[in-house]
Amino acid sequence: MASGVTVEENVLTVFNEMKVRKAHANEEEKNKRKKAVLFCLSEDKKKIVMEEGREILQGEEGDPYLKFVKMLPPDDCRYALYDATYETKETKKEDLVFIFWAPENAPLKSKMIYASSKDAIKKKFTGIKHEWQVNGLEDIKDRKTLAEKLGGASVVSLEGKPLND
Repeated sequence: MASGVTVEENVLTVFNEMKVRKAHANEEEKNKRKKAVLFCLSEDKKKIVMEEGREILQGEEGDPYLKFVKMLPPDDCRYALYDATYETKETKKEDLVFIFWAPENAPLKSKMIYASSKDAIKKKFTGIKHEWQVNGLEDIKDRKTLAEKLGGASVVSLEGKPLND
């Protein structure tokens, strides 16, 4: 069931910037690339917008995965894009992951409108290989869970951190 919610143009711009990896980008440009972004519904619940101040840049200090998990609101839904850097036994990879965050203690009305609006944003995000619906911190706090979504047992590290610790 579609909700009639539309996707703001800058959401698409952010997605395209995250999707296109510039091979010739210098270190400064790489550090300014977005690593993770949260999207929410506008006040009037008619548009999907980028949530102000809810982004992580590639060059930021610390573990981006833990920062991302802490960014998720404990009692409301969000959509997110996370640019995962991981290694399999054979190679290093980067993939964008679309995440639908719907924690159990989010209001039912919020869960319903986010669920029915998910297709609107997903249709705009062409070429996303990984989609993950997360219903609580238990599902997301361990990086091994994301690693399984990305490549199963062949993934050995995520964001430079080995999975076996």
